[in-house]
Amino acid sequence: MVVGRSVGVLTTLAPYDPYPGQAASGQATQAREILEFCSASRMARPWQGSIGDQRFHGRGTGLSALAPRGRPRFFATLPGPVTTPRAILLVQCPDRPGIVAAISSFLFRHGANIIDFDQHTAEDEGVYFTRLEFQTDRLDLPLEDLERAFALDVARPFAMDWRLTVSAQRKRVAILVSKHDHAMMELLWTWKRGDLRGDVTLVVSNHPDLRPAVETFGVPFEHVPNTRDIRAQAEARLTELLDGRADVVVLARYMQIVSPELVARWPNRIINIHHSFLPAFVGADPYRQAHERGVKIVGATAHYVTADLDAGPIIEQDVGRVTHRHDVEDLKRLGRELERRVLARAVRWHCEDRVIVHGNKTVVFD
Repeated sequence: MVVGRSVGVLTTLAPYDPYPGQAASGQATQAREILEFCSASRMARPWQGSIGDQRFHGRGTGLSALAPRGRPRFFATLPGPVTTPRAILLVQCPDRPGIVAAISSFLFRHGANIIDFDQHTAEDEGVYFTRLEFQTDRLDLPLEDLERAFALDVARPFAMDWRLTVSAQRKRVAILVSKHDHAMMELLWTWKRGDLRGDVTLVVSNHPDLRPAVETFGVPFEHVPNTRDIRAQAEARLTELLDGRADVVVLARYMQIVSPELVARWPNRIINIHHSFLPAFVGADPYRQAHERGVKIVGATAHYVTADLDAGPIIEQDVGRVTHRHDVEDLKRLGRELERRVLARAVRWHCEDRVIVHGNKTVVFD
């Protein structure tokens, strides 16, 4: 039996097995019954229901299942058709009662349908963060006017730092690389497969070696030599190439230090992959440092670039296990695998507007 109360009209539920390897026992069918029940009402309040020992609850078009103790909790977002126009709202502000009510009621009044919602409160700092994705096809005013109204009606009273983006506006991604190609190639393949909400518009390198590999993807390749002696001229050329062609700049093993002036042109929009689990083993040849230190894990860190070397807000990290049998070359191979995955995830999250920078930290709604 399904019991519940609903908010909004929900769309389809993709098949999902919460316990891999076990029979679903009709859970998908029964979950659809919950959705059908919920779609019968458009009351703006939460709903909940149950199937045996499974309890479901949701708000808007979200569905959660709270499994019994010891079993995994899963969350499924139920978006409408891919072609439905959407916008993403990112907010950080001082925490206080009424923030969620103010945002959701504002969007409801103007015809928006929230399809994804996530939030976090840093209780030690008293700061609230949220990310909402909502459909815009039934708005009662243009999106530009919605932005102005939100600024006056909601953002100003709650002292919000916020931004509103349109999902259909794909970010332009420029890649800077030296001779190591693994991180760059992972990004190019991710983009080519259609798994990146962005477009790689340009690859720039201080060496000519990777031109054939890049041009295979149909992406323009620019060779801009860069050394300490000609750094000013090189960065002037980089700025000329990137202006108007890049919303985010990715340092995919670009083995040159970028100046504070270049960083200032793209604040929180330059992503670097560091071949170490920061803050350990900064600087050159970290895998040899790690080997000499006898570490039991190696890692990779994707972070936003700031004027302080390798000290910007961290977006993503990962690690791999090391034993006494690994030599330096083994660590480098393991490191390359980590770097590819970590950088690709960080760039994807940035392109999907899932990252909020707060001081020298990030909140990532992944």
